[in-house]
Amino acid sequence: MTAHASGIDARLASFAMSASAEWKSILPGKFVVFDGPDGSGKSTQFRQLASSARAAGVETVEVREPGGTAIGERIREVLLDPLHSEMVTRCEMLLYMASRAQLVEERIVPALARGAFVLADRFISSTLAYQGSAGGLDRQDILTVGGVAIGGRWPDLVVIFDVDSETAQRRMSRSLDRMEQKDAAYHARVRAGYLEQASAQPDRYLVLDSTKEPEDVFEALVTGLAHKLG
Repeated sequence: MTAHASGIDARLASFAMSASAEWKSILPGKFVVFDGPDGSGKSTQFRQLASSARAAGVETVEVREPGGTAIGERIREVLLDPLHSEMVTRCEMLLYMASRAQLVEERIVPALARGAFVLADRFISSTLAYQGSAGGLDRQDILTVGGVAIGGRWPDLVVIFDVDSETAQRRMSRSLDRMEQKDAAYHARVRAGYLEQASAQPDRYLVLDSTKEPEDVFEALVTGLAHKLG
C-alpha cells in the first residue's frame, strides 16, 4: 500500500468513526439506494458505508441489482451477457423488474421489518435512467410496472454519484458487460436522466460529485445522509 493510499484509508476511517453515533440513530429501518452512471465510483462508497454502519453496531443488509437472490442472479446473467445484443429495451426493463420483485419480497422487506438498514446497489432509479432516459421507454410506464414489482416499497433515499463520461471511462479498465458497452451518447443520456430525477424529487435524492477523491466523496456522503435522514 502506498503512503497516499494509507492516508486515504486513515481519513475514511476517521469520517466513519465520527459518524458512528449518528448511524445508530438514523440508519436502522431505512432503505437507501446508491446509484449513478457506470464508472461513478459508487461501489467504493457502498463498501465504505456498509463497513462503517456495521462498525457502529447497525445491522446492515447489502443487496445488488440485478441479482441479490438465487433467481435474481440467474436473471442478471441474461441481462449483462454481451452475447445478448439483440435484447430489446422493453425486455430489459421487464427483466430488471422481475429480479427486483424477487429481491424486495425475499430480502428487502423482511430486513426492514426487523429494523435493519438496507443498502442497495441500484434500484428503479437505474431503470428510469437506462431504459427510460437513455432507452426511450415512457417514464410513467416504468413507474407503473415498478410500483407492481416493489409492492409500493420505495427507498427512503436515493444517492446519485454523478460523474462525467471521461472520468467514468478511465475508471472502467476491466472487461465491460452488455450495458457498459453501449455508446457514449447512450451513457450521456443516462447521466442526464439521473440528474433529472434528482431535480424533480430533491427531498428523496442526494447528488454527490464523485469525480473527487474517495475520502472527499465519503465526507460529503456522511454529511448528506445526516441532513436527509436525520
